[in-house]
Amino acid sequence: MSAGPHIFVDADACPVKEEIYRVSARTRVGVTIVANSWFRVPQSPLITREVVSDGFDAADDWIAERAHPSAIVVTSDILLADRCVKAGATVLAPNGRAFTADTIGGAVATRAIKEDLRAGANLTNAAVGGPPPFSKSDRSQFLQALDREITRLQRD
Repeated sequence: MSAGPHIFVDADACPVKEEIYRVSARTRVGVTIVANSWFRVPQSPLITREVVSDGFDAADDWIAERAHPSAIVVTSDILLADRCVKAGATVLAPNGRAFTADTIGGAVATRAIKEDLRAGANLTNAAVGGPPPFSKSDRSQFLQALDREITRLQRD
């Protein structure tokens, strides 16, 4: 892997893979798509696919072990984001939200609270909503954040 930026994608439920491929082609930044099962990726020397075992957190472990200060990790998984931030990586959610050393603690705490609420709701058979639907605005914010972070890492 080169010393410049590299994008790692927690791909199983990532809604912005196509956008990442286009940004990779435009910026010449490498991408590694990490998933528990095989799926198609564009044929490009910049894009690699890593299929990991279907073991619990296998994709997360693979990404976290390779996270470094010039890496950009794209994930919705708060606990993976926490591990990657601690490794010095730039971490973006698919909606463009950046996870940083200043914000990850609150995100982990919020996740834990929501998990507890969901567990309680399941005991009482109450309905608990999930995240809001992914929107065009989320996609746009992600692209802006990804461009900004690639530019920053290429400059540094």
